[in-house]
Amino acid sequence: MNDLLVMKFGGTSVGSAERMRRTAELAAEQSRKRPVVIVVSAMSKITDLLLDTMRHAEAGDRAGMETNLAALHSRHEDACRELLPETRQAAVMAAIRGIIAEFERIANGMAMLNERPPRSVDEAVAAGERLSALLISECLNAEGTPAAAVNAWDVVVTDAVFGNASPLMEPTREKAQARLFSLLEKGLVPVVTGFNGATADGRPTTLGRGGSDFSASILAAALDACELWIWTDVDGIMSADPRLVPDVVVLDEVTYAEAAELAYNGAKVLHPRTLAPLAEKRIPVWSKNSFAPQKRGTRIMPAITAPNGARAVTSMANVTLVALEPASAELSGVQVMARALDAIARANVEIMALSSSSYRQSFCFLVRKEELERTLQALESGLALELAHGYVHPIHVNDEVGLLAVVGEGMQGKPGLAGRIFTAISREEVNIIAIAQGSSELTIAIVVHRDGLEKAVRAVHHECGMGH
Repeated sequence: MNDLLVMKFGGTSVGSAERMRRTAELAAEQSRKRPVVIVVSAMSKITDLLLDTMRHAEAGDRAGMETNLAALHSRHEDACRELLPETRQAAVMAAIRGIIAEFERIANGMAMLNERPPRSVDEAVAAGERLSALLISECLNAEGTPAAAVNAWDVVVTDAVFGNASPLMEPTREKAQARLFSLLEKGLVPVVTGFNGATADGRPTTLGRGGSDFSASILAAALDACELWIWTDVDGIMSADPRLVPDVVVLDEVTYAEAAELAYNGAKVLHPRTLAPLAEKRIPVWSKNSFAPQKRGTRIMPAITAPNGARAVTSMANVTLVALEPASAELSGVQVMARALDAIARANVEIMALSSSSYRQSFCFLVRKEELERTLQALESGLALELAHGYVHPIHVNDEVGLLAVVGEGMQGKPGLAGRIFTAISREEVNIIAIAQGSSELTIAIVVHRDGLEKAVRAVHHECGMGH
C-alpha cells in the first residue's frame, strides 16, 4: 500500500479526553491525505495502576483491588462521557466495562492463587491499551472519520517470553497485512493497541519496557510504511535532559544508531529496540510533540550528512555498579566473565556498560537498579562453586553511582575529544569510576558518583558545544 503512515501516540498524548480528541484530530488530518494506521498506549499512569492492582491481588488485598478498579472505571468512563455524544455513550460504556471485567477476572484468579503468573500478567495488563484504542476509534467515528479498534494480539506474532517478548516478523507481516490492509481498503483507520501481541498459538504477550513504540515500529516494518511518526510530550530528541541542562537544543536529525544509543542510555524519547525493525527497510521516523504539533520535531534516519563531534549527552541515576574479581591470577578471568555474562543473559538482564582490567581480569558492569536482585541471583547461581570456595571475591555492589553517555557518530576518530570530556568532568571535581567505549566510537559511557552526575552532564554539554 503506497504512502502508508503509521502514527504512534504515547500515554500523555491519550491521557485525557481533551488529549484523545486532539490525537483523533491529528490522525484524521493525515487520513484525509493518505492511508494511516494508529498505534496507541494506555492512558498515562494506567499501566502502573493495572500492575499495582495485580500486586494487591497477589497479596490478597481485596480493598486495594477495589479501590484501583474504581479508579480504572472512573478514568475511562469520565473520558467517554467527555469525548462522545450521548447517543454513542451507552454502547461504549458497556464495552469499557467488558474490558475491565476481563481484567478483574484475571486479577481475582491471582488473588485465589496468591501469585501473578507472567502469562496472566501479560494478558491482563494489555487492558490499558485496549481501553485507549476503543476510545480513540470511537472518537474518530463520532467526528466523521471511520475507524476500528484492533487488538494487537490479532496482528503482532511474538515468541513466548512473557513480559519481554520479541516479534516474529514473517508471521507478523502476514497477519498484519491481511487484517490492517483489509480495514484500510474499506476506508477505515485501524487503531491498534501498542505494547502487546500474542504467540503463534494465541497466548497474549507484552513487549517489555517502551513496548508501544516497539509495536509501532514492528507494524511500520511489517506494512512497508513510508514513515513512522511517534508522538510524545516533548519537542523531539534533545541534546540533553532539559531538567538538568538549561541550554538544550532539539536535534533536527539523528541517525538510527545515535537514537538507539541515546534511548539505551536513558533518553526517554524512544525505546532501544524501537528502531531495529525499521533499519533494514530504512523507514524514517519522526519524533514529534502532540502538545505542539506545529513544531518540526526530530527526524531519525539511516544516515545524515556531515555529523560533527558529540551530538548529545544523556544520563541515568537509577543504576547500580556490580564488580567481580578472581581471588587468584591463576583463575581465568575470561572464563569468570563469560559465565557471569551468560548467567545474566539467561536472567534477561540488560547490561548498560561493561569495563574490565587486564592483569587480574576483574570487571564491573552497570545494571538498572530494578534488575539488581535478579542480577545477583543469576550470578550467585552461575558462579556458586567459585564463590563458595573463594576462587572469586564476594560480589561487590555500588548503588551510589550514575551513568552519563556522550553520543555522536561524528566522534569517531576525533582526536582529543575523550580527553576534553574527562577534563570537563574533573574540573567539576566529579570522580570517574569506570569508562566504557565500543569499537564504533559512537558512545562514551562514563560511570560517576551519583552526587556529581548532574554537574558532569552540564559540564560535558557545555564543553562539547551541544547547546549551539
